[in-house]
Amino acid sequence: MTNPCALYGSMVFSNHVMKQLLPTDTYEELQKTIQEGSRLNARVAKIVASAMKDWAIERGATHYTHWFQPMTGITAEKHDSFLSPTGDGRAIMEFSSRALVLGETDASSLPSGGLRATFEARGYTAWDPTSYAFVRGNTLYIPTAFCSYGGEALDEKTPLLRSMQAINKQALRILKLFGNDDVTTVKSMAGAEQEYFLIDKLMFEKRKDLMYTGRTLFGAKSPKGQELNDQYYGAIKPRVSAYMKALNEALWKLGVPAKTEHNESAPAQHEIAAMYSTTNIATDHNQLIMEIMQSIAKEHGMICTLHEKPFDGINGSGKHNNWSLATGCGVNLFDPGETPHENAQFLLFLMSVIKAVDDYQDLLRISAASAGNDNRLGGHEAPPAIMSVYIGNELMTILEAIENESEYDAGEKKTMMKIGATVLPGIPKDTNDRNRTSPFAFTGNKFEFRMVGSNMSIAKANVVINTTVAESLRLFADELEAASDFGLALQSLIRKTIKAHKRIIFNGNGYDDVWVSEAKSRGLLNLPTTPDALPYMLHEKNIALYERHRVFSQAELLSRYEIGLENYCKLCNIEAVTMYKLVKKNILSLTSQCAGELSAAALSKKAFLPEADCSYERDTVMRLSIISAGLHQKVSELLDALGDAEETQDALEKAQFFKDSVLTKMTELRELTDELELLVSRDHWPFPTYGDLLFSVR
Repeated sequence: MTNPCALYGSMVFSNHVMKQLLPTDTYEELQKTIQEGSRLNARVAKIVASAMKDWAIERGATHYTHWFQPMTGITAEKHDSFLSPTGDGRAIMEFSSRALVLGETDASSLPSGGLRATFEARGYTAWDPTSYAFVRGNTLYIPTAFCSYGGEALDEKTPLLRSMQAINKQALRILKLFGNDDVTTVKSMAGAEQEYFLIDKLMFEKRKDLMYTGRTLFGAKSPKGQELNDQYYGAIKPRVSAYMKALNEALWKLGVPAKTEHNESAPAQHEIAAMYSTTNIATDHNQLIMEIMQSIAKEHGMICTLHEKPFDGINGSGKHNNWSLATGCGVNLFDPGETPHENAQFLLFLMSVIKAVDDYQDLLRISAASAGNDNRLGGHEAPPAIMSVYIGNELMTILEAIENESEYDAGEKKTMMKIGATVLPGIPKDTNDRNRTSPFAFTGNKFEFRMVGSNMSIAKANVVINTTVAESLRLFADELEAASDFGLALQSLIRKTIKAHKRIIFNGNGYDDVWVSEAKSRGLLNLPTTPDALPYMLHEKNIALYERHRVFSQAELLSRYEIGLENYCKLCNIEAVTMYKLVKKNILSLTSQCAGELSAAALSKKAFLPEADCSYERDTVMRLSIISAGLHQKVSELLDALGDAEETQDALEKAQFFKDSVLTKMTELRELTDELELLVSRDHWPFPTYGDLLFSVR
C-alpha cells in the first residue's frame, strides 16, 4: 500500500514545494501576498510561473487551466497546452506570468443574471494565490476568480474572498481593543461534512428520473429502510470500502485532507469529512471532493448521487458547514479558554454570531435555498427552515446570568458575572450534548451550519456568515472604540446584545411542531421554500450590508436573485417534464396491460371452473381502472400547468406557480404511481424499486 504521508500533497504546488523551488526573496514576497493580501508584482509572478510550469511538467502535465466556480453549482475549466511552436518545426514548453495571473474565457453561456448581454462574451479569470495549484491527469489546475468585462463577480469565489477581507478587517479592530496588537490577520475557517448516496450503475441507468433530475419522482416505500438504524456507523461493505480507499488516495494526492468516512443513516448513504482550512481553500476542496467522488464511483461500477433528497421517506443528504475564526498564528477565537481575559473576548465574538444570525436570518436561509433542498429541510434528517442558534445549557446559563446581573453557579463556588478583564469563570468545553435539529449550533469551539444541501457550494453559506458577523463586529467596534471605559462598555454591550437577540437562541427540539408556533411568537422568519426566501435578498438592509462591506454590489445581488429564481424554475420544469413523459409513455400503458391480463385470466378461470372465485382479479382490475383514470387526469393537468408556467413572464410569479401548482400536481400524480407499483407484479413493473436501488451495492 502507498504510504499516505508520501502520497499526501504529491500533486500540489504547496507551500512546502514553493519554499524548495523559489528563490528566498521571491518565496517571502509571495507569502506576504498569500498571508496579508498585498499585491503580487510582475517579477514574482514571472518566477513563480516558470517554477510552477517545470514542476507540473515533471508530474506529467501538458496543459494548464484556470479552474473557476461559475454560478452553475459546479466548476469550469478550459485547457491550454504548454506547447509553443518555435517557427523552425520544433516546439518548446512555455508558461508566461500573464498566463498564470490572468486568463480570458467565453462567458456568454455561463449564468450572469442580467449583468451582461448574451453577445458580450468576454470574461476574465484571475489567479487566487491563496489556494494552491495542483496537477490532475495531464493538466495543471490554477484556482481562479471569475469576473466580467466590467469587473462584476460571475462566480462563487470572488464574493467569498471579499467577505474574508471584510471579517478580517472588523475582527482585527476587536482584537486590538483587547490588547492583541501582535495579531495581523484573522481568517474565517471551514470544514465540510459531505453526505452522499452510492447506487449500482446498472440500476441507476434504468431510472430516467434519477438520471435527469438526481432524485426519484416515484417509488413505493421499501419493506426495509432505515428503521433499524443498522446502516448508521455500521460495518462498511467491501465494495464501498474499496471505493473509499480509492477516493482517499485521489484526494490526498491533491492535498485535500479527507479525514473521516462512515455509513450514514439511510441505506446506501455515506459521509466523508475534510479537516479545517480557510474558507476559500475549504470551498475548493469540497468542490474537488464532489467531482472526484462522482468520477471514482463510475470506475467502481457505481453512481454517486449528491441530490439533497434522492429518495422519498428516508434521510436526504446535507452538508454540515463547520465555521470558526482563527488568528494568523492559529488561535481559535471561539475557543472558550480558561483565563478571564480570553473568556471576555470569547463572549463578545460569541455574541457577534448570535446577533448576526438573528439580524440576517433571511440571508442564511437563502444561502441554502434550492428546489432540491426544499424537499429536505424540515424533515427528520435536516434542520427546519426556521433559523435558530443552539448554544447548550452551560452557555445559556452564563448569558442569562449576565443579562440579569445575577450570580452564576459554576458548581462549588458562585461568582458575580462582571464582563471585563478581571472576573469571569472558565467555561468548560463540550459540556453539552449536540443538537442535530438546530440549523446553527455551537459545538464547543466552532459553529455548525447544518442547512446546506449536499450538492451546494459552501461558498454561499460562508459568504453570508463572514459578512453578517463582520457587520456585528463593526458595530461592536464602533461602540467600544468610542467608550471612555472599555470594561464597563463591554459589560453593557454584551448585556444589551443578549437582551436584544436572545429570541434566536433555542436549545430544544427543532423537529417539534410546537417550535413552529413558538418561533412565530418570537418573531422569527419561517421561509419553507426557495420562492418564499429569495425575495429577501433584495431587501434594503441586505443590499446595504453587502455594499457596506464591498462583498456584493446591488447589481451583483440582483443578478444572483435572478439566477436563483431561474434555476428553481428550470429544475422544477425538468422534473415535471420527466415525470410527465415517464407516466405518459411507460406507466399509463402498464395499467391497461395489467388490467387486460387480469381480465383474461379471470375469464379463463371461469371457462375452466365456472364456480371459481375471481374476486382478486375483479377487485384489482377495478382499482387499476380507477388508478388509470386518475393518472390520465393528473398527467393532463400537469401538462396544462406546465403550459401555464411557460406563459408566466415574471420570474418570481413563475417560481411561485411551480411551487404551488406544478409541484402539487406532481405530488398527486406520485401518490397514484406509488400505489400502482404495489398493485402490479414484479414482472410488469419496468423500473428498479426502492429496494433494488438502496440495497444494490453489496
